[in-house]
Amino acid sequence: MPSHRSQRMAEAIREVVATAILFEVADPRVRSVTVLRVELTGDLRQAKVYVSIMGTESERRRALEGLNHAAGFLQARVAARLQTRFTPVLTFKLDDSVRRSVELGRLIDEAVASDCKGDGTSPPDEPLPAPAPKLADDEGPDAEDT
Repeated sequence: MPSHRSQRMAEAIREVVATAILFEVADPRVRSVTVLRVELTGDLRQAKVYVSIMGTESERRRALEGLNHAAGFLQARVAARLQTRFTPVLTFKLDDSVRRSVELGRLIDEAVASDCKGDGTSPPDEPLPAPAPKLADDEGPDAEDT
């Protein structure tokens, strides 16, 4: 389990890298990038930066190439913020979990929409009848009128 110090350091790296990508990286390939998390090695010398990149497969590949090209610049930003003896070497990894969840949501929406079109497999849109009120023992059809 990572130490509290390494967790704080990973979060600081995530913040610095995300901000630098958003406001400082001028590479046009680096677009639609979200920094999800950072994992540090036990000796704090390596940092895997997990990113989500929206777009086509070629746009995602180009953005990852742009991030790897900007790694030295981003590492210098991290060094200025952390002010530690060693700055972790940054490597970027694509994390498709956000893209997969968006796609899954789209598929669910499509399935629900097709069920609502009344293709014969979905229940009718008419409301169900209200349940009959429960009768007391002396109110049933066999009760005698007095």
